Amino acid sequence: MEGLIVKKNANLFTVITGDETYFLSARGNLKKDGIYVGDKIEFSERIDKVLPRKNLLIRPPLANLDKLFIVIAPVPKPDFLLVDKMLVYCYVNGIEPIIVINKTDIAEKELLDEVQKDYKNVTKVIQVSSKNGDYESLLNEIEGICTLAGQSAVGKSSIVNALLGKEVCEVGDLSKKVMRGKQTTRLVELYKFDKGFLADTAGFSMLDLSFVTSILPRELSTYYPDFLKFRSFCKFSSCLHQKRDKCGIIEGVKNGEISSLRYSNYLKLLEQIKEGQKF
Repeated sequence: MEGLIVKKNANLFTVITGDETYFLSARGNLKKDGIYVGDKIEFSERIDKVLPRKNLLIRPPLANLDKLFIVIAPVPKPDFLLVDKMLVYCYVNGIEPIIVINKTDIAEKELLDEVQKDYKNVTKVIQVSSKNGDYESLLNEIEGICTLAGQSAVGKSSIVNALLGKEVCEVGDLSKKVMRGKQTTRLVELYKFDKGFLADTAGFSMLDLSFVTSILPRELSTYYPDFLKFRSFCKFSSCLHQKRDKCGIIEGVKNGEISSLRYSNYLKLLEQIKEGQKF
């Protein structure tokens, strides 16, 4: 039989297939390669085989991710460099990203308008408020295996609790002293919805973004969908879009066709890649 691992507790795995749930151990030879929440498996009395994966996140440990909901909020102040790193991560790993603005009940219109303007040519942007019960747009996007990511205290656990109609995730308070969230979520578990599954993860500090240094500098702009149509206007095919000598992307920024925020973050990521590859 084939099934999906939705929870892992030590060496015991919760597996679902159709409407049935099984609690299984795994054959010893599988343990050395690792078995993760999100893995599709073949099983009998035990897990016999892990089927080929679409992708694998090591931190948080999650396999076969289809969609990543990148959650931001007015408080804590959004870190758009982190958002752009996550977007690149998605494009490298074949994951569909969606930006979710939470806490819209306290968000100023200026922030909502700026996010829509900067990311309208990048990915879908939706607005929710778990406090006000306004999350239908997010519920409609849950297909396949999905997860939430973002800074601590943006409301990821509150969103999961609101969607499920019960408290399955501990909600942390925002530290007033440093205006950063206190980490609460510790485990990964998939929760079933009509068309897919949603996992709450341990937040942005657990999302492994070290992949950035494995990208070649000349490749980075290919993961910026809002840059693509302007790259053909660069004088040199090797252009890194830093110099003004006939660079199509810089012209796009000057003409207001490319977000200056996105371009600024691109330059920061480019420098991080260069620095990381010196060692």
